[in-house]
Amino acid sequence: MSDIFETHAHYDDEAFDGDREELLQSLPEQGIGRIVNIGASLTSCEKTIELMDKYPFVFGALGIHPCDTDQLMEETFTWLEEACMHPKCVAVGEIGLDYYWDEPDREIQKNWFVRQMELARKIGKPVVIHSREAAKDTLDIMHAVKAEEIGGVVHCYSYTKETAREVLDMGFYIGIGGVLTFSNAKKLKEAAQYIPMDKIVLETDCPYLAPVPNRGKRNDSTNLKYVVAELAKIKGITEEEVRSITWENAVKLYRMKNYGQGNGRILNIEIFTKTGD
Repeated sequence: MSDIFETHAHYDDEAFDGDREELLQSLPEQGIGRIVNIGASLTSCEKTIELMDKYPFVFGALGIHPCDTDQLMEETFTWLEEACMHPKCVAVGEIGLDYYWDEPDREIQKNWFVRQMELARKIGKPVVIHSREAAKDTLDIMHAVKAEEIGGVVHCYSYTKETAREVLDMGFYIGIGGVLTFSNAKKLKEAAQYIPMDKIVLETDCPYLAPVPNRGKRNDSTNLKYVVAELAKIKGITEEEVRSITWENAVKLYRMKNYGQGNGRILNIEIFTKTGD
């Protein structure tokens, strides 16, 4: 059975403070072959670097979530750029727009979304985009900065299949997680049916958004098996095919090559940038 590639997790979150090491060490034995931990604030980026340094199978994305963009100024942005050069940093993220909350001001969010997109272009790495109740502005900025030249993923996808078409036209991947299993997730199920399998990657966004039957509980990567099962059902393919295809998609998304696995350890990894591909 193929391992699962967890493309978006937050194991630095305080929800894991009680059992983080025990849980992470157990994941390879439970079929989670690789994890990308996602930075969302300056502090979580620092903690993500610690996780990358400690666990061979954990990689990272470093960026500032739209809700934390008020942390950014030229000095902290310089730190972020330097941090993104870490050899196991595979992307800039999560970045984007979140209009569910009133703060920070939308202009602040837009400014740092653009700045972080341009950072990704500069260093040749993809982006991990967070977009909540901000579909039009997200797409407008992606078009304005020519996001198709940068590449990346729109994570925790929550929009329609029509919006998905625009995202796909720019060559982006789409992250799908536990919400797919919710009975009221009609829009996402329709989008998942529409999105080609070669553009879907698996994610939890843990500790958030645990799938049925664990909805409402703390989420972790072991719950991806329920997302795999639901996606296989929607697509009319086997669960093994879902695991295998989404693994290859994630490797392409995060620009990994010369990779292998053995006893839970990742062997012979090389991360390459778009400019160096």
